Amino acid sequence: MATTTRTNERPGTRAQVRHVRMSASKAREVLDLIRNRPVGEAAEVLQFTERGAANVIARCLTAAVANAQHNDELDPDTLYVSTCYADEGPTLKRWRPRARGRATRIRKRMCHITIIVSPMPAAMAAKIEARQAAGGGTTPAGRRGRRAQESRRARVARSRGEAAPVEDESPDTPVDEVVEDEPTTGEPTDEMVEEAEDEATDTAVEDEADTDETDETTEDDVTAEADDDETKNEA
Repeated sequence: MATTTRTNERPGTRAQVRHVRMSASKAREVLDLIRNRPVGEAAEVLQFTERGAANVIARCLTAAVANAQHNDELDPDTLYVSTCYADEGPTLKRWRPRARGRATRIRKRMCHITIIVSPMPAAMAAKIEARQAAGGGTTPAGRRGRRAQESRRARVARSRGEAAPVEDESPDTPVDEVVEDEPTTGEPTDEMVEEAEDEATDTAVEDEADTDETDETTEDDVTAEADDDETKNEA
């Protein structure tokens, strides 16, 4: 005969919320989202779940983690939701008047929510460490947030005229071949001022040459027009 572990005999640190004013089926839909997830990831899922049961379950999860940390001296970063379930509680019965002197029963459901957290198995812990090493985060949202921060740092560096910080440097590059860039600040250097003056001088010389050519062309046009007028008068 096969034996199964009873609900109240499951290993781990537990927390329970009793007499929650909602049906057990509504709570189970949210509990299915966090089962077998690390505590941090489960808290993020509950934070962005638009269900009324998410707030109650989040408080229950926080209590379970606190019990594991203070009572059993476990590290919160190594915990995961090993078991979570909702049992039906007492039902309040009310009545609503209907037509022809009849009445309809109203059932106000209750439930008891239980969450059990346990240390992560070795396989799960290794998988999470590999994910952190590969992507730098446990969730896609965390990786997107890190990329946004890096992009913002690069934009701020460009706006200040500074070189963008390079995080990954190739270890194979010899030290002698690395060329250090000159520090750039918001104030212009002497070399930049000299280059600007040279460019301004060259531009002025080119403008004067263009002006002289335009004046010569205008004088030739006026002389040609005068000759044409004299020819017409003689005719």
